[in-house]
Amino acid sequence: MKHFSYKVAVLLGAAAVAASCGNMKQIKHQPYPETGRGDVVDNYFGTEVPDPYRWLEDDNSEATAAWVAAENAVTQDYLSQIPFRGAIRERLTELWNYAKESAPRRHGDWWYYTYNDGLQNQSVIYRTKNPGEAGEVFLDPNKLSDDGTVALAAMSFSKDGRWFAYSAAASGSDWVVIRVMDTADKSLAADKIEWVKFSGARWAPDSKGFYYSAYDAPKQNAYSSKNEFQKVYYHALGTPQSADKLVYEDREHPLRYFSAWPSEDGKWLFVIASEGTSGTEVLYKRVSDPKFRVLLPGFEADYSPVDCKDDRLYYVTNKDASNYALMKVDLNRPGMIETVIPESEKNLLEDVGTGGGYLFASYLENAQNRVRQYTYDGKPVRTVDLPAIGTVGGFGGKDEDTEFYYTLANYTAPATIYKYDIASGESKLYKAPEVNFDPSLFVTEQVFYTSKDGTKVPMFITRRKDMKRDGKNPCLLYAYGGFQINLTPGFNPSALMFVEQGGVYCVANLRGGSEYGEEWHKAGMLENKQNVFDDFIAAAEYLIAEKYTSTDKLAIHGGSNGGLLVGACEVQRPDLYAVCLPAVGVMDMLRYHKFTIGWGWAVEYGSSENEEQFSYIYKYSPLHNIKEDVKYPATLVTTADHDDRVVPAHSFKFAAAMQHAQAGDAPILIRIESKAGHGAGKPTSKRIDEAADMYAFLFQNIGVPYREIEN
Repeated sequence: MKHFSYKVAVLLGAAAVAASCGNMKQIKHQPYPETGRGDVVDNYFGTEVPDPYRWLEDDNSEATAAWVAAENAVTQDYLSQIPFRGAIRERLTELWNYAKESAPRRHGDWWYYTYNDGLQNQSVIYRTKNPGEAGEVFLDPNKLSDDGTVALAAMSFSKDGRWFAYSAAASGSDWVVIRVMDTADKSLAADKIEWVKFSGARWAPDSKGFYYSAYDAPKQNAYSSKNEFQKVYYHALGTPQSADKLVYEDREHPLRYFSAWPSEDGKWLFVIASEGTSGTEVLYKRVSDPKFRVLLPGFEADYSPVDCKDDRLYYVTNKDASNYALMKVDLNRPGMIETVIPESEKNLLEDVGTGGGYLFASYLENAQNRVRQYTYDGKPVRTVDLPAIGTVGGFGGKDEDTEFYYTLANYTAPATIYKYDIASGESKLYKAPEVNFDPSLFVTEQVFYTSKDGTKVPMFITRRKDMKRDGKNPCLLYAYGGFQINLTPGFNPSALMFVEQGGVYCVANLRGGSEYGEEWHKAGMLENKQNVFDDFIAAAEYLIAEKYTSTDKLAIHGGSNGGLLVGACEVQRPDLYAVCLPAVGVMDMLRYHKFTIGWGWAVEYGSSENEEQFSYIYKYSPLHNIKEDVKYPATLVTTADHDDRVVPAHSFKFAAAMQHAQAGDAPILIRIESKAGHGAGKPTSKRIDEAADMYAFLFQNIGVPYREIEN
């Protein structure tokens, strides 16, 4: 790596950017397609709400297909005129092109891990007898399709290591097919399980079969039809799916999820029920008993099983513990509940792993991981001395292990693998990826800014060390803000490219996540959802006030619930940003629950079918708060044709409405990816293409050209 020339090139490149902003090529978009406006009007508790683009919800119609093709043509024509689009793609390809490897895990006589040599569309599963020695290919998902659009959504090994089950998703869909391999000879078994969603294979302790959750085959469009009556089944190896045993169903509650969780000793079987994205109930029975009973009643709190030992279930919960605690319940005396690891006063108990006869509690302290080791009776052993600040993954192993492997990542370092000695608590470097950049040029800082109601909100800011706070820097602000999802430090090649160019990359930890426990989550859900938007707007105002950037250099980005965030903030404060990048967003808050599994989000958002909830949802729903004759920022909406989580109709209707209302000259474009879904399992090639288009659009519309750098 040529550090000296690289540093010089970066600095000179940044100076050149600043000097040549006035020489940008001005690009005009083609006329938007003529999008018909229908006369559909819905009445919500006396409030009439027009829905002129209802016809775009039919993703199978010829009219919608023609509209998609026409919009993509306008978008691609615009993007093709950006002179540095190709250069951005080349640099992103260089940054993405590094070996990515997961921490090895032992199953049977082998250690398994995933490996991507750099630009493979899907990571390949390898195995080796001894970690560190050369591995052999076990399963290459790239060979499951010609274009890399079939991905592994889940995988699991039987307890004896003889069998491997994987869930394959096509074109980014949430629907998966479960297949089984014999690890002895890597042959594919005849077993095939279809119409599975939000479930993998959970093996029975005897390794003779597995549990899974599935729906009946959809009678209409599989990608948009509402999913109801999920059921739990048991599949015996070597038998057809039609012979699978129904383990649990609930005919009275069609809108619940169910998943099976068997104890390792084979004595107990649990079913975890949920009515949405938070709040669970735990049912249980001895395997030999005919019926399940309620063990931990729901759905006001979360219960996550960790382990079952000596007829006691260990579980993490936020019941009477906003920052979560580890509890255990006596299954023979279910009223006997004890605290194992009490709630921390300040830090979130994010996860508990097991290994070597110990418990490993992973905490979030100001959105950064800390790990503590405990005995099963809750006695502290040590605070693990982590090699760096960042996000930990895979901390745990098998009971008989004396060591295991984990990963650690942050904004300037990809996932690095360490080996952990359980007895001594020592971490040793196992493998560190080599990326084509110099991390010494960059720094990540954490700041705390004040939201509208006085709440302090944390934000990570990654930048060049030599950055000047003069208000002239390009800035990309990213957030999510919902569903208890925490944004912790992680490596993003495309964000790094942006920072190389003198950009400031910011990640705000908004309310709605659970960075500070369930209270933080509840402060950003249901009637409190506006707090999330206020937090994001306050982050933008802070970055401008502190001269990291300015309004004409600021872009905002988010996906899914984060796409909702960007859409809501764009229509609430169009004056605050230069560029808005909503991805696969929930834009129609009045109808989201009518598609696929959207009903599961009602616990987070509320529903337009409830009068009180309608009143506050309607106030922020991005689609319904677009106003005509307003100058909106340059906007690139991104979605995909196989997104069956947030159906593309959300983005279609939002883009059409924005194009109709736009009073300014800034482009309102939509990029609709084919053979892709919500994001999980997206091939590397598509990720690079999408990122290149997004950043080309960003640079173009803040008036800052991309400059190639020497490396």
